[in-house]
Amino acid sequence: MTEPPVPESPGPEERAATAPGTRGGAGAGGDRPHGGGAAGRVARSTASAVLIVLTCILVPVALLATWVHDIALDTDRYVATVEPLATDPAVQDAAVHRITEAVGAHVNGPQVAGDIASWLQSQGLPPRAADALSRLGPQIDSAVDQAVTKIATRVVDSGAFATVWTDANRAAHNAVVHALTGKGRGAVGVSDGTVTLDVGTAVDRAKQQLVDAGLKPAAKIPQVNKQLVLFQSDELAKFRKGARLLDIVGNWFPVIVVLLGVAGVFLAHGRRRALARTALGAAFACLVVAVALVVGRHYYLDHLPPQVQSKAAASAVFDTLLRFLRVSLRTGIVLGVVIALGAYFVGPGRLPVAVRGTSDRTADSAARWAAAHHVTTGRVGAWALAYRRAAALGVLLIIALVFALWNHPTVLTVLLLVLVLLAVLAVLALLAAGGRAQLDAARRTAPGTPRDGA
Repeated sequence: MTEPPVPESPGPEERAATAPGTRGGAGAGGDRPHGGGAAGRVARSTASAVLIVLTCILVPVALLATWVHDIALDTDRYVATVEPLATDPAVQDAAVHRITEAVGAHVNGPQVAGDIASWLQSQGLPPRAADALSRLGPQIDSAVDQAVTKIATRVVDSGAFATVWTDANRAAHNAVVHALTGKGRGAVGVSDGTVTLDVGTAVDRAKQQLVDAGLKPAAKIPQVNKQLVLFQSDELAKFRKGARLLDIVGNWFPVIVVLLGVAGVFLAHGRRRALARTALGAAFACLVVAVALVVGRHYYLDHLPPQVQSKAAASAVFDTLLRFLRVSLRTGIVLGVVIALGAYFVGPGRLPVAVRGTSDRTADSAARWAAAHHVTTGRVGAWALAYRRAAALGVLLIIALVFALWNHPTVLTVLLLVLVLLAVLAVLALLAAGGRAQLDAARRTAPGTPRDGA
């Protein structure tokens, strides 16, 4: 009398994989290449190692390619990324300073005081009074600066500035593309590695409000340089070649990297271990790049050029532009660890076997309790008992497809999908346990059994 095999129990092929002198089963990744010679095994192992190492190195590069393609070169996503900067206090303070500087640059207090004193003296004002009046230049400068700062702050704090910021960045995106690929142009200027945003509209609004407030001379302020430095790097020109290449490969690069990894794992003799090593290697590569970004951020902020007037604003812009890249790197790290743990817990190790055994015993206990209360799984339980491994593999492939099609997944996405997978596996375990309980009950009540009865 035989019974269907329990998928999770270590089968002969898994036990054979750990026995010396055996070929090894598919679960242990002990497939031999056709021909079975030592040279063939060495070539296969070498090819697998090269592909796996290449995959680990290229995973963070693929994430960078996705960031460049979907963030830096996509207008809508770029605008959505930088839009919150319009309400960032550091950026607002920098904008107020730049607008105040642009408006007040042509109001020379000492010259204005001197001109007024000379005119009044020509009209009969005593020389001593005219001399005292000519010394009021600093007070005039201070009063003008206060008035301009107050108006500029009102402009920046208003919703109008947020609109100006969004519109300017949308128009500027062509120049960001130009900064990375050499194509396009817009309100953002790129020169000698410096990326600037034209805040002329905000300056014009400040000038108009100054006029409306009664400061009539503000209407005569001429057009001045009204650029807010967003980013500066002497290496920008060198980045263009890489950005052009990444723009060409676009969304295909991550797919190519995944296929390289799959090929490396498939050629390995121990596929489960190769999968775990690939996942951990890719996670480590992402961690290295994430650490490099932190170091690069500190170095950049500690070596800001004179063109960047606000360190806080530069920090906010840097963090905002690279936010999605850092999220992607963290997601890659977590995903790699999750895959490695999954590969470990389906293996023949003592802890994985103990965990799976405990899970099956818990499911069997639940199934026996349900059977005692006349709750059965019927044909579904029998099907789950026979095809549990295939069903689990199918669910895993569906989860992987959902993750691949998810638009910019995060760590939360990975954890959510893992929870869904664990829940489905738990349901399959309960159904399979119900099928076993039904099979045992059928054996006990089969005709010819001595203690058949009621």
